[in-house]
Amino acid sequence: MVSRGDENLISIETPAVRAGLNQYFVRGVSPSMRALERSIVDIAPTDIPVLLVGESGAGKEVVALEIHRLSRWRDEAFVKCGCAGLTPDSLAARLKGGNGSGGNRTTSGGSLFLDEICNLDLTSQARLMDMLPDGTGVTPENYVSMRIISSTTRNLEEEMRCGRFREELYYRINGVNLRLPPLRQRSDDISGLLDFFLKKYASLFGRPEPRVSSATVDLLLRYSWPGNIRELENVARKIVALGNEQLAIADLSLGIVPKAAESAPDASSGNGHATGQSLKQASREASRHAEREMILKQLERTRWNRKRTARDLQISYKALLYKLKQLGLDGSGNANGQ
Repeated sequence: MVSRGDENLISIETPAVRAGLNQYFVRGVSPSMRALERSIVDIAPTDIPVLLVGESGAGKEVVALEIHRLSRWRDEAFVKCGCAGLTPDSLAARLKGGNGSGGNRTTSGGSLFLDEICNLDLTSQARLMDMLPDGTGVTPENYVSMRIISSTTRNLEEEMRCGRFREELYYRINGVNLRLPPLRQRSDDISGLLDFFLKKYASLFGRPEPRVSSATVDLLLRYSWPGNIRELENVARKIVALGNEQLAIADLSLGIVPKAAESAPDASSGNGHATGQSLKQASREASRHAEREMILKQLERTRWNRKRTARDLQISYKALLYKLKQLGLDGSGNANGQ
């Protein structure tokens, strides 16, 4: 399963989709992905709304496209609507114009993917509710008659508790909730995804597919992947483009999470006495790892808005930037809160 672009509104009716193919979906071997894929097969033929929850770059749009491919609307349009920055009027205009008809409703059939629905403000959420059937059999004049698939990087239950997301809308879009595991929790899938991306960019760039060393694969398996599949794709693209895997992965080593065996202090020195220096090193490594995880978690909560993250962590913005540089997170490409 690989990530796609983030176009704001796109109708996908390619021959590949119509032929029942999803060129972006890479089947997983990890237990979490096998379970997710079984759920996709079960719910795809139904018309139940689906809410996809996962970190940025985890492949939510690809899962939405796979649900569409396996549905009875596979021959209809798959329409993606990015929700960031939409006003109530622009949201209504995009949904009404999804098929270019200019009529009172969108196409009959097909799938509508509301990407990052958590970014809609309360007024836009109210407008969206006015366009969705409420399950009573009575539909509004300007209603959306497509299968609804939504995605979010935020915890919508928490957003509801804080008054930022409407409870009624949540229950309309959350017919089935599918949680996508982050890449760091499905390391068994990294090799297959890497092979897919290397083939993809070797073909795009007209170059031979590179053979990656076992040392590089080991590093990729131990890396924490804050940018998830999107970050792995960027690494594969650099390997192909540069023709030098060491240069392409040079900035990943700072993001390696130490293994327990590697970070644990030695039981004793050569003379049988405990080594105080190893204990100090282990303490520093544990502290660094805990700090990194806390910062990463807060960055994900704020969608990599660094100013909000600094405020929430109760440190200065300058201090956060210094810590990000120390932890090797300043070049992730995800920071959108400059």
